[in-house]
Amino acid sequence: MSTEQFDYSIEGLKKSPVAVLGGGTVAKTVAADCKLGGNQVHLCDIEPFAEKSIAGLEKTGITLTGNPKNKYGFRRFGKAHFDLITTDVAECVKGCRLVIVAVPSIAHEAFFEKLIPNLEDGMIIHIIPDNYGSLKLRKKMRELGSAKKVIIGGWSSAPYGTRVETEGGVMTSDCWLVYRAITLRGASLPTTDQKVFLESSKALGCFDSITEGDGYSSGNTVLDIGFSNVNPVLHCPGTLLGVGVMENWGRIFGGNDKYTYSIYSHAYCESIAEVQYAFYQEEVALADKIGVGIQYFPKKNFLSRTSILGPEYMGDDCIVPFDEQWPTGFGTGPFTIQNRYITEDVLVGCHIYHELGKKYGVPTPVIDSMITLASVMTGQDYYKTGITLDDLGIGHLDPEQLLQYLNEGIIG
Repeated sequence: MSTEQFDYSIEGLKKSPVAVLGGGTVAKTVAADCKLGGNQVHLCDIEPFAEKSIAGLEKTGITLTGNPKNKYGFRRFGKAHFDLITTDVAECVKGCRLVIVAVPSIAHEAFFEKLIPNLEDGMIIHIIPDNYGSLKLRKKMRELGSAKKVIIGGWSSAPYGTRVETEGGVMTSDCWLVYRAITLRGASLPTTDQKVFLESSKALGCFDSITEGDGYSSGNTVLDIGFSNVNPVLHCPGTLLGVGVMENWGRIFGGNDKYTYSIYSHAYCESIAEVQYAFYQEEVALADKIGVGIQYFPKKNFLSRTSILGPEYMGDDCIVPFDEQWPTGFGTGPFTIQNRYITEDVLVGCHIYHELGKKYGVPTPVIDSMITLASVMTGQDYYKTGITLDDLGIGHLDPEQLLQYLNEGIIG
């Protein structure tokens, strides 16, 4: 059965509900944005997370608020009530043509195991952000013997910076938007499905600021999308090298509230920018050696408080000098070294670069230093626990076989 027989028109895709898997900040914001953008929306989180993440949403819904920066002034606020809220993945995705997986990389496997038996021919799965999730999903489908004709792809980042507001340590139903992207980079696995995958984003309300902005950018392969994820190069040097400011914020300086800390406003500086740029150059060297793409940034974008995140929502000319204040509206964190900026971005992003560097003979000393420092500071050995190429199902492939798999879906 070929995927060509399905109706992938935007009008056709909009007729069915959108399934959003996940109960974290990105999933809630994506689900609310799709609903407010005109989609029918099913939202699902699984146990044991669902007990806290989606409890009470039938009553409260999710309210989008904030002051989202956006070059073209895109705004969408309001309260969204969903068509279905469930802890059952099968119930959530039934009859849905578009499925969004919006969970941290470390939670991919738990959701994929429940999703794969319930895949339906003609589905399009969007992983936001991809973070090598497309590779893991295809690998798990092979392991479980699934031959469903689905299109799978992912995005370099989420369509916005967003935080769930809390009160007294309790999550509220408000999602505060810091910015809305005007462009994102996406790709499918294999790339033969790429045109349909990218165009299908126009049927999702959560991509409206991109569709009405500069539009999506087509990645070379899903490995390109992994390389183009800005989180590891942004978060790891900033968190590790700015740890003294972070851990002293609220007790030595910064007032009495540690939750006003922002890595962008209080850690980023010229010296950390140099490390970020050197980290990025190692990524570029890897992409060039493997023969896949990466989103390119000039050094000037690193020498800014917004770093390479700024172009995502304000364009390439977005530069905020380090000697200027850059209020984010509230503290963006991180507030502890045990944060996804380390526990995910080192575990996944940095370690995959480390593994690829060894396989392709590309030195990655700056990236390796992030793994070493993070291991010492957190008490974890990320060289042993980090995600491997075998976890992605590509460890056994030679360079030619890898490109054939990424582009054509043929794997030995």
